[in-house]
Amino acid sequence: MKTHRPRTLRVVLLAGALAMAAGCASPFDNPGPDMALRRSILDQVRRELAPPTQGPGDVNPTRETSVERFVRENNLQPWLAELNKLAGPDSYDYAQSALPAGNDLEGRPQQALGLSLEDAVRLTVKNNLQVQFARLSPAITEQQVQQAEAAFDWVFFSNFEAQSLDQPTTDRSTIATSLRDVYRQEQSVTSTSGFRRQLISGGEFTFQHRVRWSDVEEGSMFFRPNPGDTVETTFQFDQPILRNFGSDVALAQVRLAQNSEREAITRLRSELITRVLETEREYWRLVQAHRDLLITQRLLERGEETLRQLRIRMGMDAKNAQVATASSRVEDRRANVIRAQNVVRRSSDRLKALINDPDVPVTSELLLLPADAPLDDAIRYSLADAMATAVQNRPEVDQAILSIDNATIRKVVADNARLPSLTLRLQTRINALNDDFRSAYADEIDRHYIDYLVGLFFEVPVGNRAAEAVFRQRSLERQQAVISFRNTVQQIALELKNAIDNLATNYIVIEQQRTGRLASAESLRALVAENETIAGRTIERLELQLNRQEGLAAAERAEIQAIVDYNISVAELHAAMGTLLERNRIEFVVPDNPGRTGG
Repeated sequence: MKTHRPRTLRVVLLAGALAMAAGCASPFDNPGPDMALRRSILDQVRRELAPPTQGPGDVNPTRETSVERFVRENNLQPWLAELNKLAGPDSYDYAQSALPAGNDLEGRPQQALGLSLEDAVRLTVKNNLQVQFARLSPAITEQQVQQAEAAFDWVFFSNFEAQSLDQPTTDRSTIATSLRDVYRQEQSVTSTSGFRRQLISGGEFTFQHRVRWSDVEEGSMFFRPNPGDTVETTFQFDQPILRNFGSDVALAQVRLAQNSEREAITRLRSELITRVLETEREYWRLVQAHRDLLITQRLLERGEETLRQLRIRMGMDAKNAQVATASSRVEDRRANVIRAQNVVRRSSDRLKALINDPDVPVTSELLLLPADAPLDDAIRYSLADAMATAVQNRPEVDQAILSIDNATIRKVVADNARLPSLTLRLQTRINALNDDFRSAYADEIDRHYIDYLVGLFFEVPVGNRAAEAVFRQRSLERQQAVISFRNTVQQIALELKNAIDNLATNYIVIEQQRTGRLASAESLRALVAENETIAGRTIERLELQLNRQEGLAAAERAEIQAIVDYNISVAELHAAMGTLLERNRIEFVVPDNPGRTGG
């Protein structure tokens, strides 16, 4: 049985890379879960893998040679070629012209298009709407990472204000008099600009330059210079010492955003695996529907021939009631052909929706037909190797680990939030005042007047109940994440065992169903050979021939069902191991994004 191996297909995401370019160190790089977390995860995986590793190793599923034994015990070797020609997968013409497809929904003869499994998978990966939707998620979360990292970018600020004051003031003269005017008038223009940046230590650095022109008049007071120009340059550093200290807290949102990006990529991989698996399932179901239509059509043709022989005997021993009964059975078979045509069309439409080919949309009346035959080859497997492969490749494992990492980050932040707030402030300000800006700047350069400030700001809530409650919440959430990881590994192990069990069972069942088909074919062949004689063509034997025809058709359906189930179970096994994309030569690539910037 000839099959086609899919060629390599690259899936390139439109999202940014998770890591910075090689050799470019960045404070935003997240090495992932800490070592204690990694050790805990590995220990859990080892516990899950322990029972399988005690097994015998690789297993090659075998099946009893029922066909050979049946042929040998019943001396059917001379008739084996005729039996396989009478029924079975090799007895049909799979050309599109031989398919009784009927008419399409527009009343025209049904047009068909052959499609290989390789092309079906390729088109699904490229065009499927759900895959296209999932492909945008990493790009969206990459922008969220940029937003989180932007909190540490330099911020330029600039303020400008003009002010005019006319205020009464207290009398500060030394001679009491009721004739003195007591007031203060001031006109000023102030411009402040500078740069500010959040630091990964949790602190903030500010550089600020302030320029002010003022003209003051206050009673009989005398100011010099007036008007005057003031220039100030300030350097200020604020650093939390307890609460909000350190990169673990400052970069928490960045690392959560990076994990969200990683999770979006794992969800995309999971979506690709799901859609490829659906495509393979639907493709093999289309194979089954196609084969069933051919089986049903052959059954109708055989029934029509038997009915013709019955009608010939109406003048001999056939009664009208017997012929009518046979006619009813033939019409039932004709109706089943129409139903089988409908099943093929519906399966074709479902496959169209999955591949979403713009040249063959769902609304098209073009019928998709399978160009590949199902496989019937044994596949070696090892439960321990399969489990190790699944833990390494399943997207659900990555998602569970990221969930633990997220919970750990939030717990660290909540633990830090229980500390009192103690902030250190260091400030240096260079001042200058003169009657013109040029002189003021010259004084500032000479640094005649410099202010220094050192401050500590302390604050703690009485009881600190809110912070303690949040920390307990985050601790419980992390426990939930660890339990969820264990459940994920357990569910993967269960799914994997079921997939391997189904694979081995379906492989063995094929042989039994093939033996049953040969037995039914021999039963019909022998009866037809006996009926070739005039004495053998009794009405009872012709009615028996109708029964055996239906029995053979049922055996053929059971055989193709077993073969299709086996091919689906092969795809499900690779999906359970997380290697379905690699099996179809689909390369899952996340390119570096040169537009990503670090600190």
